Amino acid sequence: MTTTADTSSAAPARATRSRLLLTLAGASLLPAVLWLLARATGTELTVTMNGQSPMTIGLPMVIATALIASLAGWGTLAVLTRISSRPRRNWIVVASIALVLSLLGPATAEADTATRVFLLAMHFAVAAVLIPGLGRVTAGRRA
Repeated sequence: MTTTADTSSAAPARATRSRLLLTLAGASLLPAVLWLLARATGTELTVTMNGQSPMTIGLPMVIATALIASLAGWGTLAVLTRISSRPRRNWIVVASIALVLSLLGPATAEADTATRVFLLAMHFAVAAVLIPGLGRVTAGRRA
């Protein structure tokens, strides 16, 4: 008697895992590219919030913040996949609301125009990767 392992679901699971990792990596590293571009153009990303001391936003902070947002998005998606009959649609709604709320920081901080533009671009970059990327991961799980 011979037994064979059922690998019919292994390939889609591997593809989904690969998509997930690429999405999380892209969403974490794309803002770093924008930070490097800001530095290359001579823009020092310094902001003042709520009358506090000026804060310079460094590359580690950019990467860490984007990674935390990415992991929070993944966690949110996992919850939506378990509790919702339409997790992809709900993911898009929740993530879009999170994007709008995240834009309040750079929009309301005291900063020069170039800094504000780069910070807003970083927020949009994370969302541009996460929203469709994790949406595809959800589609892969449901298929």
